[in-house]
Amino acid sequence: MDILWAESGALTAREVGKLIADRDLAPTTVMTVLDRLTRKGFLERTRDGRAWRYQPAESRDAYIAELMLEALDLTGDRSAALTRFAQAVSDPEAEILRRALTELEDE
Repeated sequence: MDILWAESGALTAREVGKLIADRDLAPTTVMTVLDRLTRKGFLERTRDGRAWRYQPAESRDAYIAELMLEALDLTGDRSAALTRFAQAVSDPEAEILRRALTELEDE
């Protein structure tokens, strides 16, 4: 996913394989992983001749936000978890959260 998030466009399995050549993976392994990520909804693919082009279904930021929401669902007390989170973030991160909440209120 890191490789595909770092790229601006969709990549073929061969192109992904070239970008991770230092890992010494068989081309079939790369294709299998890309196919599984597609079936799980992490990637989207489109035909390009005989090959498939893969790209992330959502941005890294959207994925991380989804993970954070899933983590909140695991707690019995969302308010306590959110309060603890707010206490743990840095001052600049807290300011970003304040701005985001203000913008949402203004909408």
